[in-house]
Amino acid sequence: MRLSEAWEAYAADKRLLGYSPHTLRAYRLQSTLLIRHLGDIDIQEVTFEQLKKYLASQEHLKPASIGHRVRFLKSLFKWAHDEGFITANPASKLREPKMGTRLPKALSEEDVELLREACETPLEHALIEFLYTTGCRIGEVARLNRNAIDWETRSVVVRGKGDKEREVYFTIKCGIWLKRYLKQRKDNDVALFVTERKPHRMSIAQIRYIIKRVARRAGIQTSVYPHKLRHSYATHLLNNGAPLEGIQTLLGHSKLETTRLYAQLSGPRRREFYQRYFR
Repeated sequence: MRLSEAWEAYAADKRLLGYSPHTLRAYRLQSTLLIRHLGDIDIQEVTFEQLKKYLASQEHLKPASIGHRVRFLKSLFKWAHDEGFITANPASKLREPKMGTRLPKALSEEDVELLREACETPLEHALIEFLYTTGCRIGEVARLNRNAIDWETRSVVVRGKGDKEREVYFTIKCGIWLKRYLKQRKDNDVALFVTERKPHRMSIAQIRYIIKRVARRAGIQTSVYPHKLRHSYATHLLNNGAPLEGIQTLLGHSKLETTRLYAQLSGPRRREFYQRYFR
């Protein structure tokens, strides 16, 4: 079985297991790069040394990118070994490079207010409020339909990573702007957020563009993007005394360690702790 054939069979299996389209698109690119380097050889011929040399040729990349390549190789060749297409797994001893902890970056509460003031249309208001007050990932928002909103409980069920569903909540202010935005729409598209011209479901790139447009208008000096609003949501919850376990469920994190990163950002809580216990 050639590498290209192995990739197609691997992708088909993972699709059935519920792998996200985003992950499979990223892995398809990795398979193309691997085949470009090794040639479309029989998967049985691939050796540990060849894979090491392939990774070494990518030394110009950041450790996170190298790590992504290693995870793809380990996943592909483990699958091939488990399925009986190869007798030995050449990727089993590959190791991801060590990476320093990357702390999530958050906006200050003042910057969030500046964003709100810079909004000029119901769409901009609704999008900023929804991203910030629900803590949703951008892909979760892009997939939402307007009939998914429960106005009585101000909540919506989103489908997150691993196709897992969770209920998120939004504020009264967010609900007001959502209703204003939906009321002024003249289209019949089912999507919660649609493009401003020739309305159709807004893409992830288009959502990013609108957030950056509002941020430029607000004069915020740091980079603003949808995931930073999610980080801000979590950090502000923590600063206001919310327990990590509760924030974990709201964000849809599978591991508490992921949520715990936000604790390192909470300057006000660190100062409060210091002043309370240090004499």
